[in-house]
Amino acid sequence: MDSNDLKVIKQLMAKGRSTWAELGTLLGLSAPATADRVHKLEEAGVIKGYSALIDPNAIGCGLAALISVIVEQPEQRTNLLRKVDELPEIQECHHVAGDVDYLLKARCASTRDLERLISKEIKSFPGIKTRTMVILSTVKETPILPLNLGKE
Repeated sequence: MDSNDLKVIKQLMAKGRSTWAELGTLLGLSAPATADRVHKLEEAGVIKGYSALIDPNAIGCGLAALISVIVEQPEQRTNLLRKVDELPEIQECHHVAGDVDYLLKARCASTRDLERLISKEIKSFPGIKTRTMVILSTVKETPILPLNLGKE
């Protein structure tokens, strides 16, 4: 991956609806050459997809929570992870080091919805323990990844 690839990635992270012409101007390339470069990044799996960034409050998903999960019965791990993958409320699932096994980020409509998610979905398997922290407000949340553009 060269510096032009990194410029494309940075631009698309910040402004995902950039045109081929806009990207081409940034790179000093024609629109078709830029499109080819982006398609190669997509085929290589560097660019995994595109989506709109939606305000969760605007669509009724204003309650955010972090859920720590401990798997006391390792044979339940596969079932738990399959269930987590199926649940649309779970935005992120991270296998972490430390006292817990997984850290989940969830978005729900209400505390009742969060209770259902934890009690009926996540803790439906034996040997699963959770600790939940409700997010009161968010200071920073970004899909923008840090890129090293030639800086050491």
